Amino acid sequence: MITLEYYLILAAALFCIGLFGAVAKKNAVAVLMSIELMLNSVNINLVAFNRFLAPSQLVGHVFAIFVIVVAAAEVAVGLAIVISIYRDRFSTEVDNLDWLKW
Repeated sequence: MITLEYYLILAAALFCIGLFGAVAKKNAVAVLMSIELMLNSVNINLVAFNRFLAPSQLVGHVFAIFVIVVAAAEVAVGLAIVISIYRDRFSTEVDNLDWLKW
């Protein structure tokens, strides 16, 4: 039988992979994908805790839907910014985005 610990281990592994990708990657699109992976691990936690702690309520599912909506908005705005920067700088590497520094 699959218990809560299995879901938590899966979510922790996905979050660690996403955190590593967000820190180690230099491409802005890859960093956005890593952030999405971390948000999906949060969704797994929300739904798993809802299933095991309060299966009659849908609180975890509602929060997961809110996270999905926020993630979709983040992707739309993030990709628009990345495309705008690419048109100006011809690069999507995070190291090259230092033109806002003093």
